[in-house]
Amino acid sequence: MEYQERTYRNSVSKENLVSFQVKVGETDLYISAEEDLTEITLESVYKYRRLIEEYIKYRPQFLSSLVPIEPDKMAPAIIRDMLRASGTAGVGPMASVAGAIAQYVGLDLLKYSDNIIVENGGDIFLKSERETNVGIFAGESPLSYKVALRIRSEDIPLGICTSSGTVGHSLSLGKADAVCVTSKSASLADAAATSIGNRVNGEGDIKAAIKTGADIEGILGILIIVGDKMGAYGAIELV
Repeated sequence: MEYQERTYRNSVSKENLVSFQVKVGETDLYISAEEDLTEITLESVYKYRRLIEEYIKYRPQFLSSLVPIEPDKMAPAIIRDMLRASGTAGVGPMASVAGAIAQYVGLDLLKYSDNIIVENGGDIFLKSERETNVGIFAGESPLSYKVALRIRSEDIPLGICTSSGTVGHSLSLGKADAVCVTSKSASLADAAATSIGNRVNGEGDIKAAIKTGADIEGILGILIIVGDKMGAYGAIELV
């Protein structure tokens, strides 16, 4: 399958892996695995999209709310995860949807491949037996693709999610070129990246936004890029 790269995708080193694209509606995944798992991935994507779409019909505020809503212990696992992540980060449930789909599809694919990279519009679920570099796309910033995160094998599986107020289609109330968050939960990393990004309207907000983000339980590292300025926090290694 020919892959036309999205301009806002992060760049991931994927030596000796087979890469392929799966697109269903708004979900546009770029996946690297030990073999082409396109058909299995399609089944997984349809399954999780159906669960989310059915839950939205049952509970419309899951789609529309920009703030956390009450947990639902009877909901499917991916829904419970999104509700928990958004509650922890202080944003609406759909702020975690890209990371959640990347993670749950990735977990399904681990049954067929020990090494999996699932990228969903800047949000990544990563399980690799080798060290991996993730280059960060930051729009028109001169630091775009000049900065990468080094992810060591002992730190994974890992969620690496990026929000931007200047690039892509995701809703952000801020103006950061990139807010990248790492967490064991890609759902939480996605929600937290949105939450932190909402607080960045200029380079003067980087320090305060990092301080606020550091208080989100479950966050491992934060990287914020605004223009030619950058701030980082936590267990994050830059190359």
